[in-house]
Amino acid sequence: MTPSLFRVDPRDSVATALHDLEAGTTAAVGDIELLVKQPIAFGHKIALRAIAAGEPVLKFGFPIGRATADIAPGEHVHTHNVATALATSGDYVWTPGVDPAATAGQAEGFAGYRRADGRVGTRNEIWVIPTVGCVARTAQKIAEAAGRRHAGRIDGVHALVHPFGCSQLGDDLDGTRSVLAALASHPNAGGVLLVGLGCESNQLDRLMREIDPALHGRIRTLAAQVAGDEIEEGLALVDGLVEVVAQAERTQVPLSDLVLGVKCGGSDGFSGLTANPLVGRMSDAVTGAGGTAILTEIPEIFGAEQLLMERAADEQVFDGIAGLVNDFKRYFTDHGEPVSENPSPGNIAGGITTLEEKSLGAVQKAGHATVTDVRHYGERVRRTGLTLLEAPGNDAVSSTALTAAGATVILFTTGRGTPLGFPAPTIKIASNTPLAARKPGWIDFDAGRVLTEGQSPVADALLDTIRAIASGRETAAERNGEREIAIWKRGVTL
Repeated sequence: MTPSLFRVDPRDSVATALHDLEAGTTAAVGDIELLVKQPIAFGHKIALRAIAAGEPVLKFGFPIGRATADIAPGEHVHTHNVATALATSGDYVWTPGVDPAATAGQAEGFAGYRRADGRVGTRNEIWVIPTVGCVARTAQKIAEAAGRRHAGRIDGVHALVHPFGCSQLGDDLDGTRSVLAALASHPNAGGVLLVGLGCESNQLDRLMREIDPALHGRIRTLAAQVAGDEIEEGLALVDGLVEVVAQAERTQVPLSDLVLGVKCGGSDGFSGLTANPLVGRMSDAVTGAGGTAILTEIPEIFGAEQLLMERAADEQVFDGIAGLVNDFKRYFTDHGEPVSENPSPGNIAGGITTLEEKSLGAVQKAGHATVTDVRHYGERVRRTGLTLLEAPGNDAVSSTALTAAGATVILFTTGRGTPLGFPAPTIKIASNTPLAARKPGWIDFDAGRVLTEGQSPVADALLDTIRAIASGRETAAERNGEREIAIWKRGVTL
């Protein structure tokens, strides 16, 4: 009979429904046929064998939690009979012997903008960045007017607005400053206008000290309290930047010049089966060619961190992963919150039961690449290969952190759908075909095709899409004007 279930690993005790299953019908996967004993929704799990109360439930070949009741073959497996088994911290032991991913050779590249420092941008834009939320609207007015004035000359003029930069202290203010400095250093921005107020904590001169002096020539600053007409003066500064930025031209560059950020949001039961493994192939393709991939969302690797630790390039990287995971768990417990307060209501409705299940699906985005570095929030990538970046799971905060770290394209998988976009071109990849069909204005690529076409041909098609977008084709989010940043607020507000 036609398969109606998807099992990831032969060891798994559950499989995922490929369509809604009615009680009393028969479902099959491989050589297993089951009587469906309860209605099973699309993307939800069914027991393939008897699972005793207290026994680990296996998906991806790993435990995703423990059964809280006896589960019979053919029964629905979800939050009513499975609970997390996550601990608040972990003791990890370094075991040498990582086998680095094989180099794929010189894959076909893309047409990008080679900058003076050797990095390559996928866009040639001017970014207007406020130092403080008080001048966010001022930055928007300058960017909107300049965008109309110079339409067609460059890839765009965009304001990256936020509400922070004042009433912050210590590490919290430092984090805001680091992220803004990193964004101002991004290769997708050929020029940058920093707009300050004048009395804010995040002073312009201090922010400029966070930026490599070699990049200062492409940056202009404006203090609104000192300026006469801040809009006109800002426009004049952008006009001057455009004359320089418009001279840049796209040239053919190798795939190794791409910095790929990988992210999932609004996940469902298929995210870890279709879209995330597909993105993992893209991570392998880019890192195998000598490029860089960045994985973040640290709370969404809880329960799957060992898979990354096993691929650490050396003991220092291993210690960095362990420290990042345990520090993030402590961040939860210090605030009196459980480390497993995830998945979201939308994730649960889509079939994800526990954080372990979500995490095991989420780390698929990293492929099989060796983890070569660990970076903290606001820091930029410094090595090729796979970098693990500190940031929470929140879509806007983590995608902003990916951009600030240097991602020139973001692959964003989703099973529920979201229109949100970020400064780096954000490619929305649907985990299931119904979402792609229902939201063509949001989605750039349908990974649900994997279920009918297989991974390899769909991976080839996605890599072609990435090359085209890196070479200038607009994403759905760019066409819709979706471009946001969000800064991680961790400290007190004065």
